[in-house]
This record gives sequence, structure tokens and C-alpha cells, in this order.
Amino acid sequence: MDRTESLVTTPASPPDAATAPPSAGPDAATAPRSGPPDGATVGPARSASVHPGAVDAPPRRDPRWVRPALAVLLLGTGLLYLWGLGASGWANSFYSAAVQAGAESWKAFFYGSSDAANSITVDKTPASLWLMALSVRIFGLNSWAILVPQALLGVASVGALFATVRRWYGPAAGLIAGTVLALTPVATLMFRFNNPDALLVLLLVLGAYATVRAVETASTRWIVLVGVLVGFGFLTKMLQAFLVIPVFAGVYLLGAPTGFWRRIRQLLLAGLGLIVAAGWWVATVELVPASARPYIGGSQQNSILELTLGYNGLGRITGDEEGSIGGGARMGGGGGPFSGQTGWLRMFDTEVGGQISWLLPAALILLVAGLVLAGRAARTDRRRAGLLLWGGWLLVTGLIFSFMSGIFHAYYTVALAPAVGALVGIGTVLLWRERRALAAEPATPVTGTAVPAGPVAAPGGDAATAPGVDSAPMSGVDPAPMSGVDPAPMSGVDPAPTSGVDSATGSVAGGRRSVRWRGWFATATLAGALAVTAWWSWQLLGRSPDFHPWLRPVVLVAGLAVAVLIVLARRLPRRLVPVVLALGASAALAGPAAYAAQTAGTPHTGSIPSAGPNVQGGFGPGRGGPGGRMGNGMEFPGGGFPGRGGFPGGNRDGGTGQNGPPPGFPGGTANGGTGQFPGFPGGTGQDGGTGRDGGTGQNGGTGQNGGTGQDGGRIGGGQGRTGGGMGGLLNSREPSAALKALLAADADDYTWVAATVGSNNASGYQLATGRPVMAIGGFNGSDPSPTLAQFQAYVAEGKIHYFVGGGGFRANGGSSASQEIAAWVTETFTAQTVDGVTVYDLSSAGEG
Repeated sequence: MDRTESLVTTPASPPDAATAPPSAGPDAATAPRSGPPDGATVGPARSASVHPGAVDAPPRRDPRWVRPALAVLLLGTGLLYLWGLGASGWANSFYSAAVQAGAESWKAFFYGSSDAANSITVDKTPASLWLMALSVRIFGLNSWAILVPQALLGVASVGALFATVRRWYGPAAGLIAGTVLALTPVATLMFRFNNPDALLVLLLVLGAYATVRAVETASTRWIVLVGVLVGFGFLTKMLQAFLVIPVFAGVYLLGAPTGFWRRIRQLLLAGLGLIVAAGWWVATVELVPASARPYIGGSQQNSILELTLGYNGLGRITGDEEGSIGGGARMGGGGGPFSGQTGWLRMFDTEVGGQISWLLPAALILLVAGLVLAGRAARTDRRRAGLLLWGGWLLVTGLIFSFMSGIFHAYYTVALAPAVGALVGIGTVLLWRERRALAAEPATPVTGTAVPAGPVAAPGGDAATAPGVDSAPMSGVDPAPMSGVDPAPMSGVDPAPTSGVDSATGSVAGGRRSVRWRGWFATATLAGALAVTAWWSWQLLGRSPDFHPWLRPVVLVAGLAVAVLIVLARRLPRRLVPVVLALGASAALAGPAAYAAQTAGTPHTGSIPSAGPNVQGGFGPGRGGPGGRMGNGMEFPGGGFPGRGGFPGGNRDGGTGQNGPPPGFPGGTANGGTGQFPGFPGGTGQDGGTGRDGGTGQNGGTGQNGGTGQDGGRIGGGQGRTGGGMGGLLNSREPSAALKALLAADADDYTWVAATVGSNNASGYQLATGRPVMAIGGFNGSDPSPTLAQFQAYVAEGKIHYFVGGGGFRANGGSSASQEIAAWVTETFTAQTVDGVTVYDLSSAGEG
């Protein structure tokens, strides 16, 4: 067998540390063994280009520049994600309190309880908490111990994406993909924050890597690993992890080089791996008696299955989330306040656009162009399989995010960042390779010359596959795809598959026509994608006119100029081409890089963080409009709304609200309306309305100019005058020294030093005192945990010392237990005020 047959038939992959000999280093490895692993069939079941008797291809190394470039990428990512990390304090105190609890109690660790006394869990599965809790057990409770694991997950995600993309498309594509992920603003935000999304992203990228390995050789082990990784993704953020399942399964079913029914059996085994990886924890929680475990936060029936399928499942799609605080506004109006407006352009709107969409148009353009160039490739064609993998990830997840009517937050879009980065890297390299083929087209043989089967010299010095040998370049049996050394710009990329030879006719004239249209198509697409990216960056930067105003015209002019130069690149001196490429990359990445740097330099706290500077006309990444108007037209009295804008009743920079606390806020109403949480301790609106059974200023204070919180009513409100409490739905505040001392007194005599409505309200007290604080009603205050009877029993048994006023929010249905508890406390116990916070001593005698 000659060398050509060997190159074509070996089912190989690029260098990989797992198969490298000790002397070759971690990035230089031999191609996989010839012949199918795991019992894969040979012959008709495999690609048509596989021939019996194939031998191993020689090992190939990456170019010398790859390792230093990768090291710079990973070190730079680590610096971006770790710099000044402690400034965010507890970040999302809801999860930080659960981490603290898990570091003190293994039972709380296992269930993801909000407090070490195990009254209620967070409203997610606990895998992300496990990593942070272990860190706190080792290094003690502090901001760095909680957030550093998240930053390291980000660095690992960038490295995993590089390895996945490089495997089929070469190191240049991998480096571009990793850079885009690292500089995506929402990725910078979430890898410096303690929400579950950081671990979810890493697990899904590793799932994509395992899918790539499985497709290469129809490996049962790798495809089962895909299921296991997605299963652990479920233990991280429940059903969001399952959005990639149809994509991973579809790509394997299409591209694996083995028989159809064997592929089906392997996918069933992968499903079994997923069920085992996710189901062991779910089964344990369901089988343990409710009396022996904490209440499942976010559910109304104390069931993890209900939480999975309801509040955190289909409810996020349909908007039917009992006990939630509202979903998305559907096209045409309506909907809730926390999600923005649904529709095709949701990923580009004021709230979400600056988080993820900088390179999203380019990713979509390059995806379509890559599929066009793939044409009618063989079933096992790797180029097409990779595009379908990342394109499917982007489209399926992006469309669900765009149209889900339930609660949606802009930071969810970090799940799109790996797909955007991969498509930009893959598409850029593939199209540049086609453009290079056009540049080298005059060097093809004269018309009519017979072309023998075998390797054909192609631009860059590598061998291209000739007709009669393999009609599907980059199919599932390419020995070392795109990993050769090329002195031309973007080296490390194999030459174009169309090197002047038409595989259907064998005529060089037909091949030249094919090269020309493909080359011009690739050139025009690259230039167009860059021009669109520059224009869209100009638009996004325009939403923050005070943020480096000089950057906006520079990005636009540089991007359009480089787009023109790409079209004219054939006429440029060869030494200038790398300069043009560098300028193009700078123009494309300048906007997101500036947002990412600003995000890294800004502390973020609360439940709804957002990346980048303040944005005009939106809620989330900046202030709301006048009177709390959000991007979707909804209004809230007095200031902006969640994100980095103001909370109702007070704006971000310390100004006061306009019309009192919003209707339904605990303990007070606006303009005289009736409160939705009757019985919360006290407070009246500006115009005198009182909450039913809620008392007046004596038990909580009168609303003043919109319920100004401590420090001007920032998010979380401090001790807002609407109920005499501190914190609230979206954040917590540090209690004063006097209040902290009060709660800590005789703490060892009680199971919970205090109880208050809402998990975020409770988290501030718990983190400050280091003692368990009961979160009545869970995150929203709408869970039936505990019931009034249970709470009264706890008080009678002397398990709870204080009840602290404030907290909770108007919910979409759910339990009224928290209202009943607050009303009973108000009627039964005497209030005292400590630094503006209303506190009830439940150990005092005298019900009545």
C-alpha cells in the first residue's frame, strides 16, 4: 500500500497527550490505532474511503508557536478572572450562605441547604456548591475561597474549548475560539461570580470534547462519557444542561463511522450514563423521608421532581412557575418584570446584547458559510460535523432563551459563549484556507493535464487529497486534520481541499472554476463578517455613550478598513497580511474586551448581575429610564430595577424614589393600595396606604420618599423603611454592629439565631454572624416552609431566637405561609428597632 492510501485510510486524530509517547511531550502523539475500537465494524459500515490494511500515520506536532500562544491565552484568562476578585464580597449571598452551610454540615453539603440547621435548600441542584464548600472547608470562609474555584473553572473552560476545536480544525482555530470565550463579557462576569453557570459551562464544553472523540472512532466509552458529563450538568443547573442533548446525539448519529443500529445502541448507553450520573442524587432525595431532610426550596410540594419539571423546568419555557416572581414579556406586551421581552431579537436587545452578542452575527454568518462550503460531503465528514455540533448548540440554546416566557436573566447567555467562540474560530480558519487556495490558484497545472491519484502539492507545502482517493476531505478518517506547519499567515491549517482539481470530472479547468467561486465566496464572507461585527460593536458601544467614547468610531473605521483590505489581500505584499489579520482581530475584539475589562474591575453583588457599563434604556446592565422604566416598557415606581440599576424606591446612586414602595412589597404599599403580603411588620406608603394587618410606623416605620434604603436604596435596599427590614429579594446587606451583637447573643442556645422572610434577606444575617438563620418561604418567600404550625412549634421549643422584619416579594401564586407567620409574629410579640431594623424577640413570654 502506498503512502497516499495510508494517509487517507487511517482513522486518526491530531496530537493528544493521552496517546503520546513519553519522549514526544504532551502535544505530540501518534495517531490512533488502525482498525475500529470497541467492536466497530469495518467495510460498508464505515466511511467509503476506509480501506482494509490501513496503517498508522506518522505522528505530527503542532507548530512551535502553539504552546507559547496557549500559555499566554490561559495565563491572560487567569489574570482577567482573578484580578481583584475579592472586591465582590459575597457576590450572590444566596449561594454564599449555602456554601457556608455546606462547609459546616455534611448534610447541608449534600442537599445544598441554605443554612447548617437544614431548614430549606437552594432552588437548584447542589453540584456547583460542592466545589465552593470544599474550598471553604480548606481555606476558611472568605470571598476568595468562594470565588477562586469559579475563576479556575473559567480558565479550564477556555483550555477545554481550545482542545476541542483544535482537534479537528487546528491550533489557530482553537486559539481564536478560546480567546473569544475568554473575552466575552458575560463569561468574564460569571467566571468571577458564584452562580452555578461557571461549572455548567465547563461540563458542557467537556461534553462537546467527548462527542468529538466519540465521533472520530465510534467509541462507546467516549459517547457514554458524554452522557455522564451532561448528567453532572443536571446536578449543576438542572434541565438547562439538557439543551445540548439533541445536538450531541444528532451529531454522533450522523457522523460516527459505524453502522446505524450500533450508533443507536451506543446512544442508548449514553442515555443510561446520563440517568445514572444525574439520577443517583435525585433518587436519594426522593427516597429519604421529608422529616429527615431539608425542604426542597422552589417547590410547593417538597419534591425535587416538581422543582425539576416545574419551577426550574417547563415553567421556564411556558411562564407557568408557581411561586415565582414573574416571567418574560411576550411580544406585544405583558409578562413579568425580570426577563425582558421574548422574540427573535432578544439576544440583541438592550438588556442582553452587551453580554453575549458582540460576535454572534459573525458566528451565524460563518456557520452558514462553512456549511455551504461543506456541500454534499460524506456522512462522516468532520468539517460538517463540527459545524453542526457548535451551530446546533448555539441555535437550540439561543432560540430557547429567546422565546422562553418564564424567568430569564441576561447572564444565562454565558451558555452560548463557547459555541460563539468555536464558530468564529472554525469559520475564520476554514474560510481563510479557501481564500488562500484562491490566492494560489494561478499555480495549478495547465488545462487538460491528467492528474494521477495520489498526493497533490497544495498552497503551503502540504499534500492535498487527489480525486479517486477521497471525495470527502476532512472526513472522519483524516489522519491529522489541519495540524501541519505552514509559514503563511494562520499556519497550522492544512491547504484547501479544492486545490485546482474537480473530483467529479478530473478536469483542471472545472477545478479552477470551483476554486475561484469558493475562494471569492470565502473572501467576501470573511470581509462581510468583519464589517458586520464592526458595525454591531459600534451599535453596542453607542448604548453606553459615556464609556470610552473614542472607542466607538475607532472600532467601526478599523473594522471596515480591514474588511476592504481582506478583499484586496491578493494584491498586498505577503508580509503585510499578518498585520491586516491582527488589525482585523483587534477591531472585532476591542468592544467585548473593553466590556470584559470593565466587568473585571467592577464589584458585582446580588442575584441578577450583569456585565459591562451602564446601558441607556435597559434594565440589567445599567439604570432604568425615568421612573423605573425598563427596556420592555414596564415601569416601577422610583428608579430602575434589578441588575446594576436601582431597586424600586431608590436609585443606584443614592437618590430617593418617587411614589413609595411598589404595590405588594412587604409591609407597605404605594398610593394607598393594599399590600400583597398582609401581616408583614409595618410601614406605610407615601400617600398613607397601609398593608392589611401590617401595622403602621410603630412596627416598621413610615415610608419616606419611596422607601429609601440604607445608603440610598441600592439593590437590596439596606434597611428599607417599607418594613423595617434589610436586604430583600435580590441581595443582602451587612447588618450593623449592634444588630450583629444582638443576634449573636446566646446563639449556642438556639438552632436558628433568627428567622426572616426570603433567602437573600436571611443570607446577610447568616454570613455576618456565622450562625444558621431560617429563610422563611425560600428565595421568594412563597414556599410553604415552614408552615405556621411548624413555625409556632419551633418557637415553643425554643429553637428560634429572633424574627427580623422585611424580605419577601409579591409572587406568582405559591404559599401564603410566610404572610401568616409574619402576621402571627406581629400580633404576638413586641417589636424593637435596632439601627432601623425591626426585630421581634421570640423567646419573650406572653402570647396574646
